[in-house]
Amino acid sequence: MRLNVQSRLNEFLEAAPGIEGRESMQLPDAVLETDDIRIVMISEAVPKNPDDFFYSRNPDAAYLSTAIPILNEAGLDVRGMDDVIHRGIYITTAIKTPKEGYAVPTGVIASQLPILEQELALFSHLKAILLMGDVAKKAFNMIARKRTGKNLIPSQPTYRIRGNEYMLDGIRVFPSYIITGGNLLIEKGKIATIREDIASAMALLKP
Repeated sequence: MRLNVQSRLNEFLEAAPGIEGRESMQLPDAVLETDDIRIVMISEAVPKNPDDFFYSRNPDAAYLSTAIPILNEAGLDVRGMDDVIHRGIYITTAIKTPKEGYAVPTGVIASQLPILEQELALFSHLKAILLMGDVAKKAFNMIARKRTGKNLIPSQPTYRIRGNEYMLDGIRVFPSYIITGGNLLIEKGKIATIREDIASAMALLKP
């Protein structure tokens, strides 16, 4: 099904009472064929400046300045989000409002979780979900608990658990590191890990 994710999520929000912070939400302005998306990457939160978002038309968007090089290092050969989507990958955030401080309160994640659930439900042919950072892991564990009664991803540092295989509803779930932020420029080990996780997810798409 071809749709605009932003429009679809706005329709959901109009019919879903009780979700706070709508006035400051940034939703992915992405037009795509839902059946073509095989991998979803969930990052942390949207940026304070909408021009820095993954789906901004600003060629110098901060989120893209870190994500695109890593995706290319993983072998994708992409220049922007249109190319990423064309490769069957959709990138979103666990929460749709900017962070107010260093951490994202659990209550904010829980309040906005229905949006992420609705977003993931758009894609019925997923092979892999990459959880880019602790906020994404926490949000996805909330989803897993609703379905299975327990966390899917252990509450341990990512480097200790990423070698294990985690599955939910036939989808491989990769705990990884956040793909945005200037700190990545000096954390070469995390870049290598993210690159490996993306490559492993892409390998699942091969016949």
